Amino acid sequence: MKLFSKCIKYLSGLSCILVTGLILFLFGFIFYRGAGVISVKFLTDVPKGAIIGSEGGILPAIIGSLMYTGTALLTAAVPSFSLALYQVYYQKNRLGRTFFKIIIQCISGIPSIVFGMFGYSFLVLFLGWGRCILSGGVTLGLMIIPFIEIRLENAMRQQPALLAEQSAALGVSSFYMIRHLIIPCIFPEIISAFLLGGCYAMGAAAPLIFTGAVVNAPVTTDLMSPAMALPNHLHSLLTQGISTENAYGTAFVLMLLVLVVNLGSTFYARRRSLKWKTRKI
Repeated sequence: MKLFSKCIKYLSGLSCILVTGLILFLFGFIFYRGAGVISVKFLTDVPKGAIIGSEGGILPAIIGSLMYTGTALLTAAVPSFSLALYQVYYQKNRLGRTFFKIIIQCISGIPSIVFGMFGYSFLVLFLGWGRCILSGGVTLGLMIIPFIEIRLENAMRQQPALLAEQSAALGVSSFYMIRHLIIPCIFPEIISAFLLGGCYAMGAAAPLIFTGAVVNAPVTTDLMSPAMALPNHLHSLLTQGISTENAYGTAFVLMLLVLVVNLGSTFYARRRSLKWKTRKI
């Protein structure tokens, strides 16, 4: 047993070192290849050149990605949070709980390209929204609902069952308990789940190909207009051989945005959790 425990310990440490090394190598390699084009002008200018993207910057793609991601989070917020609440605190039928769990798992396994086809068929054509930020954002929102719901449900299930029993014994309604006890306890996890879901949506290119992303567009805040997006701009730069340097610069900016959001959500969750524990003590 001691030998087995030591093997598990060494394998775990080796895995951590390997994963950390791969991430650092990935960031370092992409930064090394794209460092020559990253500048204030690159981040604040629009794509230019005889072939769009060979010169200029990526500001419309950055703004477009933020617009798509914000729309996706607004779309996914209520369904994912409501479903998690229902599964944990209101669904008493074991068969019904299992049914919804299977549905969520099936949706989470659908390829992103299929969500893109659905968004194009239903939102763009059937509802007549056209290829725009709203169509792309809603499609991304549907894609990240299971991603967020699973994390919210796990956070809610980690709360002591005795909390609900004591609240019921005191005659407190489920709504009051959820609002004043459960949500404050898991608020850091809620924020973290939504931010991580936003990172997932920000890096998805396939759904936007059919629903709203374009090769070139000005900066816009109109939800009914198409817009550029960082992953799709990166795809165009590489597949069409426009500019490898700009492609690596775009990739680094996209990865940096995702990393900053991930680190920010983790830091906020830990800080808020520490404050909540201190307040309870």
